[in-house]
Amino acid sequence: MTLQLNSQNLTELFREQLDSWEQARTNYEALDRVASKDVLVDGFPFKVQFNPARIVSSSAKVDAKSIQERRCFLCKENRPQVQKGLEYINGSDITNPYTVLINPFPIFPKHLTIPLLKHQDQLINGHFDAMLNLAEALPEYTLFYNGPKCGASAPDHIHFQAGNKGFMPVEKEMDKLDKEIIFRNSSSVLYEVKSGINGMLILKSDSKKESLEIFGKIYNVLDVKEGESEPMLNILCWFAEGIWNTVFYIRSKHRPSHYFAEGDANILLSPASVDLGGVFITPLEKDFIKISATDIRDILREVCISFEDLHILANRIKSIL
Repeated sequence: MTLQLNSQNLTELFREQLDSWEQARTNYEALDRVASKDVLVDGFPFKVQFNPARIVSSSAKVDAKSIQERRCFLCKENRPQVQKGLEYINGSDITNPYTVLINPFPIFPKHLTIPLLKHQDQLINGHFDAMLNLAEALPEYTLFYNGPKCGASAPDHIHFQAGNKGFMPVEKEMDKLDKEIIFRNSSSVLYEVKSGINGMLILKSDSKKESLEIFGKIYNVLDVKEGESEPMLNILCWFAEGIWNTVFYIRSKHRPSHYFAEGDANILLSPASVDLGGVFITPLEKDFIKISATDIRDILREVCISFEDLHILANRIKSIL
């Protein structure tokens, strides 16, 4: 029988998994030795970490051929026998439960992966309500979604991740960013961010229903690249003091040119939600040592849409809200 998600069961799951699963225990213990440095980029305080265990995700092959040839590691039948989980039912949809798992390659002191039990492509459309509900059900965590070509190492299986609230600088810095209101009513306010991090929208709302409606309108005006199934997006979401805080990063590119460069110009970094949230994860020590504010700024400019394109998008959104 699968246990259902609640605070007590989640605490027990962490305890049991770190007792019984050597790989996970080793990687969580290694977090205590992760090197970190602060890098100020246009007034935003990024953190850079050297985390060798994240090489699995940073270098993951996510092309169609590689995905087709490997077994999906999020499907229940392919997970390690030692990996256990908690069942989460999204609202009344009892036929499509999620499973809350301990991520064995952590960035956060407590890092969760939350796949749908059923094998479906990593597409946020039709699942954003689950993200909002999970944020409310996990008030000590920030939820995040990596699009299929926006850092997801399993683009063939819909899943979220979650990590300790307050870990990413954007959570504390969000209200300090230079922003312009796109839409406001008694329940919700939507902003475009004007400087610091390009391609960024922020939604604050005390209404789950309205958050879902506003997301749907944003989603429907975003461009979908030829051959892709959805717009390129990373999303952060957390629930605090009755407010759903959602950050959308509108992407233009999967991996920056630094990832493919040779020699000294190479930086093995495939940005996803946590990186865009202010914690750049470098699995190689050489990259941790050399990465600079200029490198981070250049990577952001490459992988997310420009401030100018965001303003055009904001005007399109404003016209339908």
